[in-house]
Amino acid sequence: MKKLVLALTAVAAFTGSAMAADLAPRYTKAPPPVMAPAYNWTGFYIFGGGGGGLWAGDQHTQTTVGGLPLAIDQRNGGSGWFGTVGAGYDWQVNQSWVIGILADGQFGSLRGTIHDTFAGLTGFEKIQDQWAAGLRVGYLVAPNVLSYVNAGYSGAHFSGTNMISTISGAAAGIHTNSFNRNGFFVGGGVENNLSMFGITSPGWFWKTEYRSAFYDAKNDTEFFDGTLLPTGRDIRFNTWTQTISTSLVYRFNWTGPVVAKY
Repeated sequence: MKKLVLALTAVAAFTGSAMAADLAPRYTKAPPPVMAPAYNWTGFYIFGGGGGGLWAGDQHTQTTVGGLPLAIDQRNGGSGWFGTVGAGYDWQVNQSWVIGILADGQFGSLRGTIHDTFAGLTGFEKIQDQWAAGLRVGYLVAPNVLSYVNAGYSGAHFSGTNMISTISGAAAGIHTNSFNRNGFFVGGGVENNLSMFGITSPGWFWKTEYRSAFYDAKNDTEFFDGTLLPTGRDIRFNTWTQTISTSLVYRFNWTGPVVAKY
C-alpha cells in the first residue's frame, strides 16, 4: 500500500510540473529592426543625349568707330537642334538633399538671322556649340527621383556669316567673322532611375533639363569679302538662348537600393 501511495504521489508531482511549465509565459527572440530601402546618389556620372532650342538677340547697326547708332534696336534670332555630352559628381548630404558639380557641351546648329538695317543687309548666324560648368542642388522627391536646379558659367561659339541684300537677295560682298562669347546659365530638371515596371537597370538614369544662357554683348564687325578692311559698320547684339534636352545617364557608383536602418 505504501508503495502505491508513493507512486501516485510521484505521478502527481510530475504532472503538476508539466502543467506549470505549459502555463508559464514563453520568452522569444526579439524581432529584427525595421529596415527600409535607400539609395546612394554620391559619386561620378556621365551622360549623353540631345535636344532643341532657340536664341534671341537685341540688335542694332552702329559705326565701328565711336559706336554711334545707325538704326533702332531689333530682336532677331533662330532655332535648331543639338547633341549634348557631359559629366559630373554628386554628394548626397542627407536623406533628401543632393549637391553636385557638372560640366557639359552642346554641339549642333541653332540657326538664325542678323540684320544690318542701315545698309539693307541680312545674314545667317549659327550658335554651333555651347559649353557650361557649374553647380546643382537637388531634392529627392522619391528615393530614386531627383528634382534639381543648376547654374554656372557658360560659353558659346557663333559662326561667321555672308551678308546678302534684303531687296535683291544677291550676295553683298560683305561678311562677319566667327566669335566666342561668355556668360552664365540657369536651369533645372528631373533625373530618375530606370529600374521600373519590373525591369532592373542598376546605374542607368534618364534626365530631362531646361536651361537658359545669357551672353555678353558683341560688336560684330562687317568686312569686305577677300580683305581685312571693315565697312565701318558693326552689328551690336547680345544673345539669350533657351534649350530643352533629354539624356541617358550612367552612375558608376550606383548600388541602390541598399538597406538602411531607421
